[in-house]
Amino acid sequence: QVQLVESGGGLVQAGGSLRLSCAASGRILFSISTMGWYRQAPGKQRELVATITSRSNTNYADSVKGRFTISRDNAKNTVNLQMNSLKPEDTAVYYCNVHIMTHDYWGQGTQVTVSS
Repeated sequence: QVQLVESGGGLVQAGGSLRLSCAASGRILFSISTMGWYRQAPGKQRELVATITSRSNTNYADSVKGRFTISRDNAKNTVNLQMNSLKPEDTAVYYCNVHIMTHDYWGQGTQVTVSS
């Protein structure tokens, strides 16, 4: 069974920073997976924030480019999201995702609230 545990969410003022972390465990080869972060704001669909492949190729939503940085540590099975210059529109529940072969695994989500 795969478990993803997110941490690092919270309340921050606009312009501030937060760092989200996701620790993965289970009997899969995380080193060959694509890991990522998604978010869902109230009344909206879940959307991609950033992904990072097993070769550390990254992809970002246009809305976060230049402000967010995704990274991973294959030795520790972790993926992180450094979020700078946060805006009120970044407020959402952020979910960690691991995609391997045809399977998707999700964390429980962590709330990020940015006040204006």
